[in-house]
Amino acid sequence: MANQYRRILLKVSGEALLGEQGHGIDADILEQYANEIKAIHEEGIEVSIVIGGGNIFRGVKGATEGMDRVQGDYMGMLATMINSMALQDAMERKGVQTRLMSAIRMEEIAEPYIRRRAVRHLEKGRVVIFGAGTGNPYFTTDTAASLRAIEIECDVILKGTRVDGIYNEDPEKNPDAKKFDTISGADVLKRQLDVMDLTAITLCRENKTPIIVFNMNVPDNLRKVVCSKEPVGTTVVWDET
Repeated sequence: MANQYRRILLKVSGEALLGEQGHGIDADILEQYANEIKAIHEEGIEVSIVIGGGNIFRGVKGATEGMDRVQGDYMGMLATMINSMALQDAMERKGVQTRLMSAIRMEEIAEPYIRRRAVRHLEKGRVVIFGAGTGNPYFTTDTAASLRAIEIECDVILKGTRVDGIYNEDPEKNPDAKKFDTISGADVLKRQLDVMDLTAITLCRENKTPIIVFNMNVPDNLRKVVCSKEPVGTTVVWDET
């Protein structure tokens, strides 16, 4: 069966790496993610990845407790690099060639982000991990994911979370919450659903970039999203209306 997508950007939250732990990186979750990504890479999909840093540091939370917002955001960017390096190591131990690119220059551990170089890495069959967000404070890793996906012309953004899609209400608070299989971007904005932050959503809307929200912690879900017609998660689509 032909794959639905040629090039994807996978956005993973830092909190997802916690697993059952209260802090840090769960080695079992890291191993699972590496296996999932390897599986779709072997299907011929060009894979790029953005990982959050919330399992290590929450910049906005720090700012509310008296820390300077800019300082906190830069600390958050460094946290994303720790997660990115951990995933890079896990994947390379499985024989997957990777490149880690950073929006903040740190040549000893990562290449500087250069769009053309990132595209060439993907074309050569390497998994590219984008670290350090956009390199600027006041922007989230959701925005970084949207920006990078648009820059390198990805077919879709896959947002891997701990829930199985987008609901009209928080399913953890309301067990009767309704899950959407497909929802228009206009409805996401109108309902103020917590899919991505407003800047990220606006970038996707302006560039008609689809978003699929799915549960990354369910084994084989990533492959199903990318390689099969089986509906998984919720797809955000953009139309002219």
